[in-house]
Amino acid sequence: MGSVHVQTMSKQYEVRIDTGLRHQVGALLKELLQPVSSVLIVTDSNVAPFYLKDVIQSFDESAVVYDYVIESGEASKSFSVYEQLLTKALEVGLDRKSAVIALGGGVVGDLAGFVAATYMRGIRFVQMPTTLLAHDSSVGGKVAINHRLGKNMVGSFHQPEAVLYDTDCLMSLPEEEWKSGFAEVIKHGFIRDEAFLKQLEKEWTSFKTISVERLNDMLARSISVKADVVSEDEQEHGIRAHLNFGHTLGHAIEAQLGYGKITHGEAVAIGMLFALRLSEEMLNVNFHIEQYENWFLQLGYRTKIPASLNRERLLQTMSKDKKVEAGTIRMVLLKRLGEATIVNIPPEKIRVLLDERMEGAHG
Repeated sequence: MGSVHVQTMSKQYEVRIDTGLRHQVGALLKELLQPVSSVLIVTDSNVAPFYLKDVIQSFDESAVVYDYVIESGEASKSFSVYEQLLTKALEVGLDRKSAVIALGGGVVGDLAGFVAATYMRGIRFVQMPTTLLAHDSSVGGKVAINHRLGKNMVGSFHQPEAVLYDTDCLMSLPEEEWKSGFAEVIKHGFIRDEAFLKQLEKEWTSFKTISVERLNDMLARSISVKADVVSEDEQEHGIRAHLNFGHTLGHAIEAQLGYGKITHGEAVAIGMLFALRLSEEMLNVNFHIEQYENWFLQLGYRTKIPASLNRERLLQTMSKDKKVEAGTIRMVLLKRLGEATIVNIPPEKIRVLLDERMEGAHG
């Protein structure tokens, strides 16, 4: 079993990475969370048919276990579904010694975590990621729901008690989900670990054949980067913002296309290439972007901003991002591979480069 230790100001916990962990949840909760009066498993309509029964059956007969299945997709990170989950928790009588298990991808983790953060002013929860993308969101304690005017605008910091990562769950994922999650893995290399980035570039050129050993090693290393950053800056007052590399434009693309029209990771991939180009302009560096663009294309990513999007609307959405301060667009750029920084960007500079990075544009 692989494991990564996460140490923050508010809590320390383990990320356990292994195949078959879903069959051991009951025993692991006894080890990690005693005492637990009851458990609410939150999952979605895609994950439930595959893994919910396994998790429930891992508990012995004395355990009090409830479940709630939401519709899969970003639309469930809403006020209405959040209220439904709170109602379920109240109806079944969850108390301060209860725990919520988030069994699913990032949407389930964000939503269930926010329920746990706010129910009775905060109860314990465990992350059980079932997607590659959730390897990033399951660590660090950021939990949130969406508002119609912005993604993740209503949320909190609420660290899990543990992260249980059953990598069996990843083997049945469609390629779109691999692409979405792998973008966040690449991000960790760009901002913090050049050697890891080079290793990824060498070893990962396709998602067709993936060994469990290589997957577990990659996850442990990527999660270690996230854990290091979170341990230094739990509530994003400083370097934790570096984890938003590629996200300012990525979130704007998601919002303008409509959530679900492009996966989060694919939007972030476009955003990272844009941020590399901005880094060249603003910090007088050369990243040979064509090399990374070709790698992304080999992995099946779109690398340019969809031509259907409007430059001014993208700029307007970027200016509403959480990372914006006093009206200036602050973006995470790279001084060099493995070293990120935050820079105030003139809107006109962004306009020019948005045009340059549009599908069909020359240059």
